Amino acid sequence: MHKLPFLLIFLTVIVSYGAINLYIGKRSWQILFRHVQRLNKQAYWLIFFVFSFAYIAARLGEQILPVVLTRILSILGAFWLGVLFYLFPIIVIFDTIGLLGAVFRIWPRRNTSRPWPGLIIFLSVLGIVIYGVWNAQHPQVTHYDLEVEKQAGAISSLHVVMVSDIHLGTINHDGYLRKLVELINQQKPDVVLFTGDIIDEEINSFVEKEISSEFPDLKAEYGVYAVLGNHEYIGGNADLTTETLEAAGVIVLNDCWICIEDSFYLIGREDISGTNIGNQRRKDLNSLMNGINKNRPLIVLDHQPSQLDESQAEGIDIQLSGHTHQGQLFPVQFVTRKIFKNDYGFKRTGNLQVIVSSGYGTWGPPMRVGNKPEIVDITITFDKGSEF
Repeated sequence: MHKLPFLLIFLTVIVSYGAINLYIGKRSWQILFRHVQRLNKQAYWLIFFVFSFAYIAARLGEQILPVVLTRILSILGAFWLGVLFYLFPIIVIFDTIGLLGAVFRIWPRRNTSRPWPGLIIFLSVLGIVIYGVWNAQHPQVTHYDLEVEKQAGAISSLHVVMVSDIHLGTINHDGYLRKLVELINQQKPDVVLFTGDIIDEEINSFVEKEISSEFPDLKAEYGVYAVLGNHEYIGGNADLTTETLEAAGVIVLNDCWICIEDSFYLIGREDISGTNIGNQRRKDLNSLMNGINKNRPLIVLDHQPSQLDESQAEGIDIQLSGHTHQGQLFPVQFVTRKIFKNDYGFKRTGNLQVIVSSGYGTWGPPMRVGNKPEIVDITITFDKGSEF
């Protein structure tokens, strides 16, 4: 019984995706590509079909297709999703304006005998895509100064580097992780914290190899810690990801806590999706904090910033989250702002201070438009009063 709704949703998505691509393919031929010399209609549709369904083919055929072919199809498909995201609405707007103009006799019905309207559209989309790809490859370091009115033993301040949403996989790999490790080490942090979606669903052989070879190079006095995100569960690789990370020197806090130097606590929460996808029921924060001395600074790592009221009620001082990508592709950030109380940046509610990162990597299209990839550099100053 459970398979029928899933099948209906899957078929609806496939049919809708196919219809959108058919519309884009037809209109693209009419307004631009039919004017390209030596490009016949059959060759055009063959090329268009390969790009349109490359991502689906890669996902459905990853168990049977050669690895190299799967990677090529994944990359082609990911770029096409980015093109489609902007090309579809622009062509719809173009056609709507043309139709309204003809209906109200403002101008004659659209004329496709000249290629310049289509050329303008496609150059605009190409410009957006090129910028988005470039932007996604140039992360920034975002700095915050926080104060916690609690004593942390002998530690008066703490330098934290937080990284979220790396999405290691077919697209984000090779020198990508090495660049991240170097950027983190340049900040000379006391502690490094990863807040989920380290991998992009599939922890295949080259991702495992990179984690085992690159993560041990991270340098932090108090260690490197992580929680899982929804993508580790979507791929069914939560346990393997945990094992791989811990073998590389990263302590994974799956619904547990650790006290550092008898000074402050790191509390790691299972991602909410663990309950729905991985059958890993997430503990409520009150139960999770059993045995914790709440007079010490409390820092929660939670991939999704969706239960901030619970953190505030339990006296958490700082929560670090990611997941939202700050929309990744404009104008999706207007949607994430509606879904989350804090979809990006710093927000304080009472004594709870929350930082949500836009993330370091990308999901789907390897592009960012309207936001920047980042690592988050945080200096936390604690109360310097006498010990309680």
